[in-house]
Parts: sequence; structure tokens; C-alpha cells
Amino acid sequence: MRLGRPEDLAAVVALTTDAYAPYTRIFGGPPIPVTEDYAPRIERGEVWLLEEGSELAGLIVLERHADHAMIFSVAVAPAFQGRKLGIILLDFADKQAQSWSVPEVRLYTNSRMERNIALYSAYGYRETGRRANPYRPGWTLVDMAKPVDEAA
Repeated sequence: MRLGRPEDLAAVVALTTDAYAPYTRIFGGPPIPVTEDYAPRIERGEVWLLEEGSELAGLIVLERHADHAMIFSVAVAPAFQGRKLGIILLDFADKQAQSWSVPEVRLYTNSRMERNIALYSAYGYRETGRRANPYRPGWTLVDMAKPVDEAA
């Protein structure tokens, strides 16, 4: 794992677009991570890259807050899916949260991303609420959280 750098911007955007492509088709529009401007996130040190050899295999966008770490996006390149890299990225979020001395990791996802919700639940996340997506009328967000000291 390494921090993203400004020269990684195009690769971050391409991987995110490819990883979320199935949901873009299902939703009839791109999920929020696909439309995000990652340049400021890279500058703030929120984008972490997982490389396999010389290839970008996955990434996690992790925000540091006073009382929690917030996962904005977890994305694995289609060619690397099915290798449990998503778990490696979630483990990384746990370790970062521990190093930041915050008690929990939070995330939110679209209610229609049932496979992702099941994965997060199996990993120890619990649903904490549902809310309307403020940027996409008719879309519902599922908020989830996991205490840092709880193993999956």
C-alpha cells in the first residue's frame, strides 16, 4: 500500500470507473465515487493504492475524522477481482484507524449494492441507518460502522 500521488490521478479515475461500471449500468448513472474529483483527495493524503507488481490492483479512499475513519470508496480493478483484495483494503482501513486512535471505521453504500452490504456485514460492519442520497433523488444510502477493536 502506498499513498496516491498527483501523477496517479488518471489511473485512480480509470480504476474507479472500471470497478464501478457494473453499478453504473444497473443504476442508470454513475455512483458517487465515479464522479468524484480525486485531485484534492490525493493532495489531502486520502487515496491509498494497492499494487500487484507494477499494476494498480485496487484503492481505498479513507478520510480521517476526530472520532472515526470514513471509507469513501473501495475499488478493485476488474482484472484483480475475486482475489480478496477488498479484504486487504478493509484491513488497511482498520490499521489506519488504529494508528489514528479513532474508535470506529464508518462507510456508506447504495442500498442496491446488496453484495457489498453482505461483504461489509460479514467483515463486521453493522448497519446504523438509511437515508436519502442528497445528490441522487430516489437513491438510498446505507450507513455502516465497525468498532476498530472488533476483528471480522
